Amino acid sequence: MTTHSGAETEAAGARLAMTLQAGDVVTITGELGAGKTTFVRGACRALGVTGAVTSPTFTIGHRYEAPTPVAHLDLYRFVGLSSSEWGDLEPYFDGTICFVEWPEQGAAWLPRVRAVVHLEHVAADTRTITIDDADDSRV
Repeated sequence: MTTHSGAETEAAGARLAMTLQAGDVVTITGELGAGKTTFVRGACRALGVTGAVTSPTFTIGHRYEAPTPVAHLDLYRFVGLSSSEWGDLEPYFDGTICFVEWPEQGAAWLPRVRAVVHLEHVAADTRTITIDDADDSRV
């Protein structure tokens, strides 16, 4: 699909969110500034998150309270994951719907992936979003 604004990118995230349930993991790839967090924000809103939804690049992860808790991880700063680093991240997957940006950094450790999302810049406000129902893919 193609979106032409942040609101349309959020709406795409919301549509995917309506198909998800606790335990689902969604990986999100795309270059810096492609709209990954905007997509996650739309999904979070659809899942009942009412507070601010921001990029976890510097904090690594956020967990949001909602009828089904939502986790949002950003693995950009990792170069692979060690077992101790995975131990710190593992609780984010417990009973949540988890969105993982830059999943390639932790592909060997991620639980089973439900959907793979890829965002790509086409023009200043235009994005192409591809969503694959992976249900077994790691990245």
